[in-house]
Amino acid sequence: MTQARPATRNGAPARLLSPPLALTFVAEFSSLTSFFLLLSVLPMLAAAAGASSSGAGLITGSLLLGTVAAEAAAAAGIRRFGYRTMLAAGAALLGAPALALLSREPQAVMMSVSFVRGLGFGLCGVTTGALAATLIPPERRGEGLGLLGVVSGVPAVVALPAGVWLAGHHLATAVAAMAAVAGLLPLLTIRWLPSRGEARRTPPAARTGRTLGAGLRLPLIFAACTIAAGVLDSFLPLVKGVSSSLSSAALLTAAITATLSRWQAGRYGDRSGHARLLVPALIVAALGMAAMMWLASPVLMFASMALFGAGFGVIENATFALLIEQLPEAKASTLWNLAYDAGYGAGPAVFGLFAARTGYPAAFALTGILVLAVLPAAVRERKGTARRGVPGCVPGSRGQDSQP
Repeated sequence: MTQARPATRNGAPARLLSPPLALTFVAEFSSLTSFFLLLSVLPMLAAAAGASSSGAGLITGSLLLGTVAAEAAAAAGIRRFGYRTMLAAGAALLGAPALALLSREPQAVMMSVSFVRGLGFGLCGVTTGALAATLIPPERRGEGLGLLGVVSGVPAVVALPAGVWLAGHHLATAVAAMAAVAGLLPLLTIRWLPSRGEARRTPPAARTGRTLGAGLRLPLIFAACTIAAGVLDSFLPLVKGVSSSLSSAALLTAAITATLSRWQAGRYGDRSGHARLLVPALIVAALGMAAMMWLASPVLMFASMALFGAGFGVIENATFALLIEQLPEAKASTLWNLAYDAGYGAGPAVFGLFAARTGYPAAFALTGILVLAVLPAAVRERKGTARRGVPGCVPGSRGQDSQP
């Protein structure tokens, strides 16, 4: 069976992967690897040095604070200094501070290192996202962003547990050295990357009504799902009766499912419209969260995590693609990354208050209801996208060159 593929002016399919885009993927992969290698290791080291659980939590909090602060300023920095300068600054701030961890340091130093690394991670994340959006052919934007999702999903699956395992075997200094090297690696790619993006290629029709549609609804929709993701990652390992190996396997299931569904969502969205995916993806993600009420059944737990991962991956790709259709790349990447990190950080803080009163299963179900609460925003976004006639978001707006 053949599928409709985008076509260039001479009828050939548009080339997706160019050398600059491949190097952007390398920068994304290496910066995320550096981030995840130390994400859980630093709180472990702080606890081993005598810090309380709240003190260890402050290390992650300082990392998140630095990340959000840098993301908020990244778009303005890209406009003024360009992609190369911002990526270089992010790589230096992400990689170099890890060298301070090659010797045992007090908790205050770990917090400072985490905050500075958060700044670097925020700059790298927004810059690589905006670069990818600039370099991917518009008619294959969803597919390209899906591929970016695959690249960014691997470090979470591999680097995070690898860092914990190495630190648990008294190799924390090796983890710090690896994080430093991975964080600085994007510096090697900068020479071959564009400093400025091309002129905006999105038609004027895509920009009408964008303040409400892209500036509020899409980040809100995405944040509702990132809140749920943060809740699952933070609290599933704490549920009584669920072993650490079982919770780890369940979280891995969600991560793999999200990565695969994000890729497939991009391919489908390019053909039939990204806005069409929002409502069904939210329903699937909410059902996955609601089914977590039956934690006593491992089968249902894995099915729930697979459902949530599938919905989350689709929302990841669809919201990013729609933001890029309606806003400048740097601003779109900033809003998307802010929604991700703000929701991921705020969700566990609020969830803990509910879980203390209702228990974990009921609190998971309430989180599913929160995901459903943004359904009206998704419906309005689909209708608004159809009215604006955004390319790639309305059926029939693309070339129909069949390729195997």
